[in-house]
Amino acid sequence: MPPGTAPGVVIGVDIGTTSTKAVAYGTDGRQLASHAAGYPLNDPQPGYAEQDPDVILAAVVGSIRSVVAELSTPVAGLAFCSAMHSLIGLDPDGNALTPSVTWADSRATRQAERLRAVPSGLALHRRTGTPMHPMSPLPKLLWYAEQEPMLFERVAHWGGIKEWVLGRLCDTLVIDHSIASATGLLDIHHLEWDIEALTIAGITEEQLPQLVATTAVLPGLTPWAAAAVGLPQRTPVVVGAGDGPLANLGLGAVHPGMVACSIGTSGAIRVMVERPGVDPLGGVFCYALTETRWTVGGAINNGGIVLKWAGAALAPELGEHSEAELVAIAARAPVGSGGLIMLPYLHSERAPHWSALPRGAYVGLTHGHRREHLVRAAMEGVCQQLALVLSSVRAAGNEVGEIRAGGGFAHSGLWRQMLADVLGVPVRFPAAHEGSSFGAALLGMQALGLIPSIDVAADLVRIDETIRPDPAAAATYAALLPLFAELYDALVPAFTSMRRLAPGLPAQPVTPAGPPM
Repeated sequence: MPPGTAPGVVIGVDIGTTSTKAVAYGTDGRQLASHAAGYPLNDPQPGYAEQDPDVILAAVVGSIRSVVAELSTPVAGLAFCSAMHSLIGLDPDGNALTPSVTWADSRATRQAERLRAVPSGLALHRRTGTPMHPMSPLPKLLWYAEQEPMLFERVAHWGGIKEWVLGRLCDTLVIDHSIASATGLLDIHHLEWDIEALTIAGITEEQLPQLVATTAVLPGLTPWAAAAVGLPQRTPVVVGAGDGPLANLGLGAVHPGMVACSIGTSGAIRVMVERPGVDPLGGVFCYALTETRWTVGGAINNGGIVLKWAGAALAPELGEHSEAELVAIAARAPVGSGGLIMLPYLHSERAPHWSALPRGAYVGLTHGHRREHLVRAAMEGVCQQLALVLSSVRAAGNEVGEIRAGGGFAHSGLWRQMLADVLGVPVRFPAAHEGSSFGAALLGMQALGLIPSIDVAADLVRIDETIRPDPAAAATYAALLPLFAELYDALVPAFTSMRRLAPGLPAQPVTPAGPPM
């Protein structure tokens, strides 16, 4: 079937951390057109990571408009996806009173640590599925109440970036169960706002968007939005879900025991389950996809961004867009980087410890180590952190039967082999790597009745390559992983002192310089 002629074209719109990508798909899973628009992640103060909602809205509108212009057949609908954990305060008319405070923002560290320290903190995690971490909107709300009380009182409604964008495009304020399950405010077992969490946050249910299913269909676009994107006003808009669960769907990891692994700017390990639940120790999150599909797992702050840092710090002469050259440098070092270990906590960390305290560290450095060892150790550290998350997923009682991986890193042969070696199991790589946008489109197709169910994703996703672990490399990494895990605990006192004595340098803004690794 030639491009532009597949029936039932749905555009998946993925509002990511550093860019929005709109991709049109037919019901046969074929990609028909795509467009991406980037934007910065701003850090006006140390620990801040926020964005201008208007800039993101412009990127969303421009991306959809560019895709529509490429298509020769009508669009059956739009379906949305976004990064989770963002928070925006709105006035009564829906105008933004605050920036979009993203998952990467750590200003609410003290509030999150306070919540973690009280006995009810773990109970809240088990009920809401969201760890007590500054990424979560719950401690962010506490921060606003304590640090910006006058602004906090002016806010009529609180939402996230997807809720704000849909409000602008469709003139409605709704939040899907998936995004809501990552706020720390939703009782995931009853799909209702958690009264204790709302009380802690100092807000009411009326200040939050209306809860809807991820397959909810909004009736259409406002006249302004329809003209801006080049679609009829009556075009259905499927609310969609969070990027993590939709990445599982886009990789075809839709059945229990199927694990999705992704490394983009950040990274994650998620397994699909049929009922919500969190392990007794609170090492994993639990986020909704649909009422019968949930993802259990953990996200890490430091994915491909670690390689970007390595380029700036260790090979600045290569300039930007140097990922391929950096990987070639890393390939010159042996497996295990000659005994050098990097804890890749450049932007603090999330799973499985869910603490904002850690910082990056090289351990085992000797006079014999060179640049290639430092770069390779950075890449290995990212994979080892994902291995810790996978261990937590297993410890939560989840069976791991198959691992599928995607994200910008999948374009690199060294990253692929390293991930399989560190995880110690075969890893399957789909032919296309745009998991979240494809997942959004598939969810939209189900909502619009174009496919019978999202289960067809497993058949539509074509596996391009299966990488099996190299026995010798896997043995080396298996020996190093316990030491990697122990170093975190050993360095917690140092991390604590460093935060007290030297708050840290402002991070450089994350810019969408080419495909994320």
